[in-house]
Amino acid sequence: MIIKKTTLYLALTLILIIVAGFFLLSKGSPAQNVTGNAGSGSVQKVVIGMKNLNYYPNTIKVNANQPVRISLDSSVTGCLRSFTIRDFGIAKYLKTPDDYVEFTPTKKGTFRFACSMGMGTGTLVVE
Repeated sequence: MIIKKTTLYLALTLILIIVAGFFLLSKGSPAQNVTGNAGSGSVQKVVIGMKNLNYYPNTIKVNANQPVRISLDSSVTGCLRSFTIRDFGIAKYLKTPDDYVEFTPTKKGTFRFACSMGMGTGTLVVE
């Protein structure tokens, strides 16, 4: 079987475009801004979605010593609905977008959140 050079060049170009598109679309997401008044003791509300089979945004910044409420929107499916932040003792299945986890981070730092299987991950930055 003989492949023409033009067919080979076309196939290689198509593969290159697909790979470049994958890397451009899977760039890290910016940190999500939370709703709530900083320093007022109000709850910082965070809604996380799903993009490219991972949490989106996957970096969240919150204030220390202020309550945080995290919920998952309707785009989140499968095991990503089983939300965990081990450093804060959080492990809850958030069945609907109305379900949430609420906690008060008392220590500053960077903490990992994930689904129960570790397939979807993200970072919680407490400032």
